Order: sequence, then structure tokens, then C-alpha cells
Amino acid sequence: MLIDTHAHLNFRAFDKDRNWVIKNCLKQKVWMINVGSNFSTSRKAVEIAKDYKEGIWAAIGLHPIHLETGLIKIKNDDEETGKNSQKENFFDYEKYKDLAKSEKVVAIGETGLDYYWKPKTKNKLEEFKKRQKETLLEQLKLAGELNLPVIFHCRMAHQELIEILSKKRKVKSGKIKGAVHCFTGNLEQAKKYLEMGLHLGFNGIIFKLDLDKIIKKTPLEKILLETDCPYLSVPGYKKRNDPLGVKLISQKIAKIKKISVKNLVAAATHNAQNLFLTNKGL
Repeated sequence: MLIDTHAHLNFRAFDKDRNWVIKNCLKQKVWMINVGSNFSTSRKAVEIAKDYKEGIWAAIGLHPIHLETGLIKIKNDDEETGKNSQKENFFDYEKYKDLAKSEKVVAIGETGLDYYWKPKTKNKLEEFKKRQKETLLEQLKLAGELNLPVIFHCRMAHQELIEILSKKRKVKSGKIKGAVHCFTGNLEQAKKYLEMGLHLGFNGIIFKLDLDKIIKKTPLEKILLETDCPYLSVPGYKKRNDPLGVKLISQKIAKIKKISVKNLVAAATHNAQNLFLTNKGL
């Protein structure tokens, strides 16, 4: 069995054949966690998970690019929530908390920092970063209250995310439960995340970027497999990625670590179950 720890079958890209894709994945023993990027896609992830007795769970959260700061303009992604989707002015703590009551919710996220699109002036940039950090902290608070792991998104902001989590760890005086999704940082940053107790998620981007050294240095017990579908499809695979692509990810990582695919899959599946599903009695 394989677990895709970061899928988006809750996005519009799967509206026409979602059930067929899910049933095909489950038939091939690939389970998945569908991850929300705002309230709409978070709610959709929960609704999808409720339709299946096993093999599908949900994570709920507000992605930094869906936070409306009024400081930049980003074109809505039609694959995600549609052209008419609304960004959120703030993280509605109680609304997300209520959604998290579902037994199908196994994590908070994806949340984090994303400085790929950013204001050009100094004052606006400072305010932009401040808003993202405040929203992240609210979601960390919710995860702590509900005792759920966190799925972190981070792009062009690893040092600042590490600083925030390091301070949080000192306050809580312990490990942080969660995963850095689609890890693309450097080796030193990977070490810092691992020291905090976090897992690292690897997907199809490992075929495009040279992350071999980082993968070799990441302990087997801290590796998670993911696809980020419908994005980041492995070269030569389907244009629209899906959870079955996690099979190719596992083969690539096993080759890099010079272990059997069977051992890699067994370890990664155990990691996913231990991090996300233990509280659910699975």
C-alpha cells in the first residue's frame, strides 16, 4: 500500500472524473490525503473523504497565496477553485475549527509562506510578510488546540519559516508535528526541519531539481511520498498528475537511497500512518 500524503483531487481539474480516479487509485492500493488551499477546497476535501469508508482523508487550511492582502494581484487558478473564487481576508479560526470536527480531517494545511509573488516596495513587502506570518500562526494555534499535524507550504521563504517554527518550538519546548510539503530547500534547511521533528515530503519535482543529496541525508523514518496532483507530474507520466504517480516517486527515491522499493514504500507508508492517522485509530 502507498499513501499520497499531498493530493488535490478536491480541485476543479478532477471535476469530470473524480470518482473514477479515486476508485482506480484505491483499487491499486494507493490511499490519499486531499489537501485544502482555502475554505472552499478544504470543505470539498472533507466532502470527498466522507464518501469513502477508507483510503481517503482531508487536510484543511488557508494557503498563503489565497490570503487577500490587497498588496498584490495573483490570477486565480482555474484548476484549483475556479475563475470566480474569492480569496480570504483572514483565517476564520472558528469556521475552520468547525470543519475540523470531521473524523476525516487528519491535518491542518496547507499553510505557510510564499514569497514568489510579492510587492516591490519595502513597506508593502513588510506588510505582506506580516500578514502571511499572522495567518500561519493562527493555523499553528488551531493545530495545537486540535492536536493535529501541520502540512507546510514554503516557497522562497525557508529561513523565515524556520525562524518562526524555531520560536514556536521553544515556547512549546518540544518537537513540531508535521511535514514540509514539496521540499526544495537546501541541505542545511532540511537538517533544521528534521531537528525540529518534521517530515519532508518529496514529489515529482525531484525529477527536475537535483535533490539527491538531501534525499540521501534524510532519514528513512522522515520521508513522505506525495504527488501534489494535478501538478508536478513526473516526466513521461500523464499531463494531469494523479495519486498513482506516487509509484514513480517511490521508485526514484529508492534508487537514490540504494534500497529496495519494497523497503522504501513500507517505511514511507508507516511514516504517513504514524504522522496523520494514528489519532484516527488507524
